[in-house]
Amino acid sequence: MWGSADYLAGRLSRSRPVLLVLGVSQAAGLLVMLLAATWSGAWGAPTGYLGWAVLASLAGAAGLAAYYRALAIGTMGVVSPIAALGVAVPLAVGFLAGERPAAGALAGIALAVVGVVLASGPEVRGAAGWAPVGLAGLAAILLGTTVAAIAKGSESSVVMTMTAMRLVTVTLMAVGLLVLRPRLAVTVRDLPGLGVVGALDVGANLAFGAASTLGLLTLVSVLGALYPVATILLARGLDGERLARVQQAGVALTLAGAALISAA
Repeated sequence: MWGSADYLAGRLSRSRPVLLVLGVSQAAGLLVMLLAATWSGAWGAPTGYLGWAVLASLAGAAGLAAYYRALAIGTMGVVSPIAALGVAVPLAVGFLAGERPAAGALAGIALAVVGVVLASGPEVRGAAGWAPVGLAGLAAILLGTTVAAIAKGSESSVVMTMTAMRLVTVTLMAVGLLVLRPRLAVTVRDLPGLGVVGALDVGANLAFGAASTLGLLTLVSVLGALYPVATILLARGLDGERLARVQQAGVALTLAGAALISAA
């Protein structure tokens, strides 16, 4: 879901302002979460998630803005794996918390991380130069922080962590739009794609939050970080983006790493 949302958001950001793509898709995600929270009766959950939800919102909004811009001006098959290196943040949190995965899982983690790096490829050429690489690196740090915060908030409530996160994000964006007053026009044709981006993103966050309460964060975060594979394959299949052999090898390694982690 993350990988598919990123592919579609990157495509939309090439012809529309990033703020528009981010704002409308986040609003769509908020609508989904309001319905989910009401349906599940989660409004009365313990409020230990609040601080983590705010942190996840601030880091997530800034990280997505940098990421979507990088996807818009760079090669998706290069930008997406670099951003996925943000997995180092929740990995560090898990290890500091005392998690010690089995040997097979550790081997899978190593393979997956190396695979993600190789999948980014040696390619930084083109008109955009290093700009998309730098933005992707910034996104990695911010999105890694977001994932770690989601996991911590989910210890209190998965649904309310996502709901509060979206409430804060949409509120901040509404204030930003009022202050900046940019000329952003949303057409009826934009809504389906932006709605799908929002639904996929919030669905992925929910799935990750739930997974983090059922398994080790060190393992769950690495499996979640494989989302660039989906983005890469979609860009390859639908846009004809060419992947170098080292990138193809990287994709294969990430899948092998995921298999080892799952087997462990």
